[in-house]
Amino acid sequence: MRVLLSTYGTRGDVEPLLALAVELRALGVEVRMCTPPDEEFAQRLAGLGIDAVPVGPPIRALMSGTTPPSAAELSRYRTELVDAQFSVLPSAAAGCDALVVAGLAQVAARSVAEAAGIRYVYVTYAAVNLPSPRHAPPPRPGWPESEADNTTRWMLDADLVDAQFREPLNRHRAALGLPPVAAVRDHVYSDRPWLAADPLLGPWPPGQDLEVVQTGAWTTVDERPLPADLTEFLAAGAPPVYVGFGSIGPAPGIARCAVEVSRARGHRVLVSRGWADLDLVDGQDDCFAIDDVNHQRLFGKLAAVIHHGGAGTTQTAAKAGVPQVVVPIQVADNPYWAGQVAAGKVGAALDGRTATMETLAAALETALAPETRDRAKALGAEIRTDGARTAARLLLDGLPAQSTDDFPGRTCCP
Repeated sequence: MRVLLSTYGTRGDVEPLLALAVELRALGVEVRMCTPPDEEFAQRLAGLGIDAVPVGPPIRALMSGTTPPSAAELSRYRTELVDAQFSVLPSAAAGCDALVVAGLAQVAARSVAEAAGIRYVYVTYAAVNLPSPRHAPPPRPGWPESEADNTTRWMLDADLVDAQFREPLNRHRAALGLPPVAAVRDHVYSDRPWLAADPLLGPWPPGQDLEVVQTGAWTTVDERPLPADLTEFLAAGAPPVYVGFGSIGPAPGIARCAVEVSRARGHRVLVSRGWADLDLVDGQDDCFAIDDVNHQRLFGKLAAVIHHGGAGTTQTAAKAGVPQVVVPIQVADNPYWAGQVAAGKVGAALDGRTATMETLAAALETALAPETRDRAKALGAEIRTDGARTAARLLLDGLPAQSTDDFPGRTCCP
């Protein structure tokens, strides 16, 4: 049996699918995976023995620009990505039994699965990405935002998706002999999307019309040891505050403010350089810079985590039982996770566009309060770690029956 996984985005988009890949391989499934062509993704997949299929332009170059792309540039970029997917995915899916995709950017995938006659599964990592009157759609780069009610905003969101993608999608579908699609977003999402998020940290709201399968977050155990110099820094004093914004460039001055407010409370600081290559170390021995390290090992040793609100960072901090201060820019699911942290009272949240030294100091004060740490620890004890395993078995249970020899330790799929 063979499964194709596909996503386009930063590390936060790629890692959950890698967790699913690991679980599928443990069940005897051959896995291929489409990702951006960035070298770090190729190396990560190669290290796990997963066949990598590059699709589209490098994502890091897009995220690391000194100025954000214009709306026109983003529109052209999205159309070119659809063309690239239709060019690559059909051959990548050859011989596969299922195609699992993550993210709205996977516009071509369902058509490719339809043409090949294989199962299609759409997954998202945050409930906010799926239509519901209980929340507004996430901010999408380059598209206008509305102040209307949630239902109206989801209708406007569907119109924007159609305006961007319907023509290129249907042009390629016609070439495959497939009928046109009227509602692109609903077509990509399918009528039974999967939600790879922890049911305590990011639940799907009850009583919704859309049938959503919530599996739990897709994570894999990171066995990497912490670097020796980082271990020495941690051992040299009280638990520090972590400041890092992953692949996101924070609002100007926010990272520096986070370092200063942490110091003002007497805390040492760990600065994660991230894709923005944050350069905040000033020679003082209370501030230490790190590159990519094992967050699963690190976060439990910290006083608090100040971050951008990525799904993976939020999940890892929650599992570690460490308080969080989330300072997102208004993009994708980052504001949603900030809201979830604040609503659960396991930290505090700010709008990265309006945060100041004073509001950051108040947010850190909230996060460092004993009652906040107690709630964070209690939540960490309840966070699930079996989401990828659950999803892998669910996927195989929905495929045609295979010989029990294909799946060691389990009976034949129904």
